[in-house]
Amino acid sequence: METSVAEFRASSKTLLASQAPRKPASTGQVVRWLILFAGGVLMVMPIAYMISTSLKWPHEIYNLALVPNEPHLENYTYVLEDGRFYGWFVNSLVIATITTISNILFDSLVGYTLCKFRFPGRYIVFIAILSTLMIPTEMLVIPWYLMSQAFGWLDSYWGIMFPGLMTAFGTFLMKQFFETVPDDFIEAARIDGLNELAIWWTVAMPLVRPALAALAIFVFLGNWTAFIWPLIVTNSVDMYTLPVGLSSFGDEADVQWELIMTGAAISTIPTLVVFLVFQRFIIRGVVMAGLKG
Repeated sequence: METSVAEFRASSKTLLASQAPRKPASTGQVVRWLILFAGGVLMVMPIAYMISTSLKWPHEIYNLALVPNEPHLENYTYVLEDGRFYGWFVNSLVIATITTISNILFDSLVGYTLCKFRFPGRYIVFIAILSTLMIPTEMLVIPWYLMSQAFGWLDSYWGIMFPGLMTAFGTFLMKQFFETVPDDFIEAARIDGLNELAIWWTVAMPLVRPALAALAIFVFLGNWTAFIWPLIVTNSVDMYTLPVGLSSFGDEADVQWELIMTGAAISTIPTLVVFLVFQRFIIRGVVMAGLKG
């Protein structure tokens, strides 16, 4: 009985201690929270204004009020009923998906080769790949166009995709992550009789999933929002990607901002889906990197 009373008193003290008032936040914490809140508001405001504009009538476009006076969904109905929008959406989705898969495969394969194989000149090759990052994209547009014209790739999926099927950034990212894969795992797989492609796919690739997720997000978003090169290489309206197609909702005399904002709001859905699918791998990679450090 005495034991039960003692246990009851101990549990009561623990409960009271857990319900004790917390210490008030310090001034530094409050300032940090306010700064983070202000930064969050600044980042969300463009998206909120985009959605707000998509719900406005044309005569309300230049009204800076965030809440429309007469919100409606007719802009969404108009855009979704426009057959061109679906074509542009499919073009962007096909191009971004194929380019993302290509980067995941080829960038990781090149990064693995440069990291785990010892051959003369590999550092020179790696530096040569990195040096391409210093060349502005605008300087490459003319060579890309001449190449597309020579090979008959103008106004085609291949013409839009080929500059981004492999990237120097992706190769660099994957090589750096493959550096964290222990060589003992690779040697053990070789002793077990696996060939190099099997080792790359079954041993090394699962260990760099956070890098693959980050690369997938970057490449997909970059190709989904690309504007300059698709605009140059495409001639027909049917081959437009979504950013190029949305820019056609207007002319020199009148720009239909409500339709552009509506299309932009719809086009953010795939990017959100991609981020939500891959973000857990990135978070897991950050946690693992912190534990290793």
